[in-house]
Order: sequence, then C-alpha cells, then structure tokens
Amino acid sequence: MAAIETYHLTKKFDQTVAVDDLSIQIDRGEVFGFLGPNGAGKTTTIRMLTSLIGPTSGRAVVNGYTVGEENRSIRRSVGILTETPGMYDNLSAEYNLRVYGNLYEVKDVQGQVEKYLRLLGLWERRNDEVGTFSKGMKQKLAIARALLHEPSILFLDEPTAALDPEAARLVRDFIVFLREEGRTFFLSTHNLNEADRLCDRIAVFKTQLLVLDTPAKLRSQAFGRKVVFHLRTNDPKYLEAINALHVSSDVQQVENKIVVTLENPEQNNPFIIQTLVNAGAEIQFVGELRRSLEDVYLQLVQNTSNDEHHSRSKPNDFVD
Repeated sequence: MAAIETYHLTKKFDQTVAVDDLSIQIDRGEVFGFLGPNGAGKTTTIRMLTSLIGPTSGRAVVNGYTVGEENRSIRRSVGILTETPGMYDNLSAEYNLRVYGNLYEVKDVQGQVEKYLRLLGLWERRNDEVGTFSKGMKQKLAIARALLHEPSILFLDEPTAALDPEAARLVRDFIVFLREEGRTFFLSTHNLNEADRLCDRIAVFKTQLLVLDTPAKLRSQAFGRKVVFHLRTNDPKYLEAINALHVSSDVQQVENKIVVTLENPEQNNPFIIQTLVNAGAEIQFVGELRRSLEDVYLQLVQNTSNDEHHSRSKPNDFVD
C-alpha cells in the first residue's frame, strides 16, 4: 500500500482554484519533492493531506486513512514541519516538547524528548527559553516536535528556509538518517539543489501537476543528454559521419568538440566512437554536459506562465 495517494484532488477558495485535479502516488520510504513558485498551491496541498483543511473535490488517502473521513487517525500518524513553526518562546525547549508529547499521548514523553533533543544537538540547551534560540535552533526544535510520536510520514514545508549553511546541512543529514529508518517524506522546498540531492522523485507543481519523475529523468526529458566528444583536431567529415548514423537530430561542431544530444548515450556512444575512429578522428575523451534541476524547473514554470499569458490574450486576438 502506498504511503500517500490522491485522486483528482482539488481545492477552491471562493472562485480561486488553489489545487487543480492532483493525482499522485507516493511510495513508503520515498523522499518526494514538491516544487513550485510562491502561490502554486504547495502549502494548501500539505494542509489537505494532513487533514487541516478539506478538499473541495477529489479524494486522498494518507497512511491508509481517507482524508475527510478519518482525519484524527491521519493527524496522529503524520508529522508536520510548517514553514514558520510556532513555539512557546517563554518556555524551555524541553517543556515545549513535553507539552506536544502529552498532546500526542506519547507513552514515554521524557524519553522521546531526550532522544530527539540529543539527536539534534539541543540537549545542552534544553532548559533555555526558546525565545533565546537562533532560527536554526528553533527549526531543529520544530523537527524534534514533529518526530516525538514517531510518525511514518513527515510533511516538511521549506525545512531549510532562512537557515545558515551549517544548520541547513544538519537538517538535510537528519532527513537522510530518518529515511534510512524507512520513513516517508513529502518535501516542499524552493531549494532545488537540496531537492536534487535528497529526493527520489520530484513533482513540479503550479496549481496543476506539470511533471513528475526522478531528478535525472527530468533533466534528460527537458533538455536531452548532451554528450561531448573531445577530439585532437576537428574536420567537417566527422560531423557528416555522425549525422549519417541518424541517432540524433542535434549534432553540433564547436572548435575541437562535437556535441551530440542523445536519449540513450549508453547505447549510442559506442557506435559514435567507432564511427569517429573509422573516419580518422583521434578522440581525447568523452564527457556529458549536465543540466541542473534549476534549469528544468525554470523552463517548466516559465513555459506554463507563457501558456497562461497566451490563454488570457486569446480574446484580444480577434479584436478588429
């Protein structure tokens, strides 16, 4: 059984559609990235999946429980880290966690509080008021709060936003540590490098689901994989020889390099290398140009914005 399933999940606020027809399935033990610009509906989606608000239409199942029907069971079985987690600033870190541990009816509250304060490096500050904590320390304390009841699914909304590099790295390392325990993560973030490193699959979302795949396949599908053949000297006949193979519609000659866009370099590279050698080329080495996830994300979001602009402009196209 999947950890999270949604079927045509939709949320409207008056006449504004925040989430439109979202259908996804997230496996247990998966780190699932949810990327999109501000106002895309990411936080609204998290609020629906954690039963904080109800959908307008569609259906969602979290941990085997149906949203809208078994909300209490969902809330007890998931952990949530909001983008701006509120804590009791006048209370100590330890007391904050004890309050929430009691609310979740954790059996060994003190044991759980100590466990996560130690894991997150806050044990020595356990008696200090949270209002004296830095942003990074508060974020780590909020993560501890989300984990007290040992949820199998964690929803993280911008977990490293505004953190310094050291604190952000600690949070990322902790996600990896918890993933190895078999936990499932729904990770909403603007940090594309972070998503690239942590996530098994990534959804790019802007009210609607734009694309869903692994980071590697997203880069490949958006731009193709560009293989660079570095030659000692170049000659137009080498370009002609590769074009004759009909393995790519995009073959470019740049100084002493030939750049070929390929869907499957592992399959095609040996034929290209052999063709170049037969044509008399001296190959120095073969490399691949790597596109970043940021390139893919910006292309998808920009294309969607352009489509929306053209859609809004259509009525004016027929004005005399």
